[in-house]
Amino acid sequence: MAAIRRAEATWTGPLSTGSGVVSGRSSGAFNDLAVSWAARTEASDGKTSPEELVAAAHSSCFAMALSGTLVRAGAAPERLEVSAEVTFDKLEAGWSVVSSALTVRGKVPGISAADFAAAAEQTRTGCPISRALIGNVAITVEATLEA
Repeated sequence: MAAIRRAEATWTGPLSTGSGVVSGRSSGAFNDLAVSWAARTEASDGKTSPEELVAAAHSSCFAMALSGTLVRAGAAPERLEVSAEVTFDKLEAGWSVVSSALTVRGKVPGISAADFAAAAEQTRTGCPISRALIGNVAITVEATLEA
């Protein structure tokens, strides 16, 4: 069964000086988060951006997918901390999301650092958000197993 999620955005004014809001309509978990062009290309000043939302989606998706990969390998994680650093850059073709750098720290009993890194690398291209980005966005992963 397909899962459909919905968000809405409203924008007012020209790109460079206008502003908008974005809300999660399926869950209601976030409402009227402020967005602006300056938040994308300069300082965030308390506003979010599509790239920050992509980073949130990628880090949470990767955390869930890595947990599944580890469990299937017989090593259930106690804790995974994942960050995603999404880069938005002006290219010849125009502004683009060019990369998502994932960093994961994990506490996973019964697994070696090498096996943890291998599971993270396997998941790099296996989580659904990664699969949505592949071919357009460079995805890297750095994995550290905590003792």
